[in-house]
Amino acid sequence: MSSAAPQLPSPEAFDRLTEHIQTFRAAIPQHVRIVAVTKTLPAWMIRAAYAVGIRDVGENRIQEAIAKRAELQDLPDITWHYIGHLQSNKAQKALDSFDWIQSVDSLALAQRLNRLAIARSAKPNICLQVKLLDDPAKSGWTVPDLQRDLAALGSFKNLNIRGLMVIAPYGLSTADLTKLFCRAQKLHHQLADSLLLGSGFTELSMGMSGDYGVAIAQGSTMIRPGQVLFGERQG
Repeated sequence: MSSAAPQLPSPEAFDRLTEHIQTFRAAIPQHVRIVAVTKTLPAWMIRAAYAVGIRDVGENRIQEAIAKRAELQDLPDITWHYIGHLQSNKAQKALDSFDWIQSVDSLALAQRLNRLAIARSAKPNICLQVKLLDDPAKSGWTVPDLQRDLAALGSFKNLNIRGLMVIAPYGLSTADLTKLFCRAQKLHHQLADSLLLGSGFTELSMGMSGDYGVAIAQGSTMIRPGQVLFGERQG
């Protein structure tokens, strides 16, 4: 059975989307990396973001990302970020399919990724996902657990530990978001200054469609917008 033909927009729809994304991109400080989150969206929308200079794409479903990469082989300079919860048994596929794994949320997962990276003579970029507020819907290190695991993380020589990833719980006020992201920035500075995780620990990935402005104000270096760029998800 042949695969379905790629979903293509009208030229007018493509132009409208590129104009919208360009307006968004122009309002973001140049030092902030935009990781366009394209979960459930067709590959042509990635092309629209690419057309206005966005080169980072975030996905949280490995098979979906593999299909999109195949469809976008003519755009080889896209950097692919895995941003979803990663099960240990899918770590190998994630390493093979993504340039960054932003959602490393436990010592056990980091250890497995390091073993797999050694076998591939690879050094993937990763972020450590931290949970600064109690949120049953999210995984990640608490601060005490992360402090406990720092020495072990620093020993994983085949992981390029680039920074922290933070996901805010739903429903926080602007004041509470500010406090949360401020805490994340302080933690990031402490870890970077310690050099326990290496000199490349420079990234703070926080801020999505509803809170990216607050995150940028509190020092985010990477934001992960989806809906604000592309509209409602399609699945």
